[in-house]
Amino acid sequence: MILDNTEITSLEKIYRANLINSLGGFKSLVLIGTKSNRDKENIAPFSSFFHLGADPALCGIIVKPCEPKQNTLGNIIGRRQYTINHVLPVFYKQAHQCSAKYEEGTSEFKEVNLTPQYIEGITAPFVLESKVKFACEFVQKIDIELNGTFLIIGKIVKIIVPDHVVSTDGFVNLEMAGTVTCSGLDSYHTTRQLARLSYAKITEPIQEL
Repeated sequence: MILDNTEITSLEKIYRANLINSLGGFKSLVLIGTKSNRDKENIAPFSSFFHLGADPALCGIIVKPCEPKQNTLGNIIGRRQYTINHVLPVFYKQAHQCSAKYEEGTSEFKEVNLTPQYIEGITAPFVLESKVKFACEFVQKIDIELNGTFLIIGKIVKIIVPDHVVSTDGFVNLEMAGTVTCSGLDSYHTTRQLARLSYAKITEPIQEL
């Protein structure tokens, strides 16, 4: 299949969404936990999470066009804290269900039977069933005028990871942790590691770690 810009634009809406969303390959899949100013809990799946830097520890998510109400965007701006929770094979269908358009203020935790977990100093709920999870403080919101989306930048302020999946050099073995990834809008995957490779240098061959 070879498509030019005119042909891409003329594609049927759902077909185009599936095609473009899956072109980029596998993506991080996380559940973002928030709480509103009215203390209503919310969790929502995101496949737009990405690393921004380690010093300071920053990450970003892209939020679709919406009004900042009692939803992920509104709760992050209002309470300025949120949690990032990795998804496991035992609850990936529940994570997917969290994307349903529940009435504003409805707790997805209750609707999909996941458990909110609170850690001292963090106002937003974690997902108890998740193994790899961390909390962020809201740093910046950038409006992307091209399509009406928003870039939310957060600073990582709390990390919770099982000891046995963290290597001596700090590497988190997500395959050992059971983290699920996704492609497109609705395809979920487990992973198989090929190898960890040494730092690439001009003067030395690459080694497997």
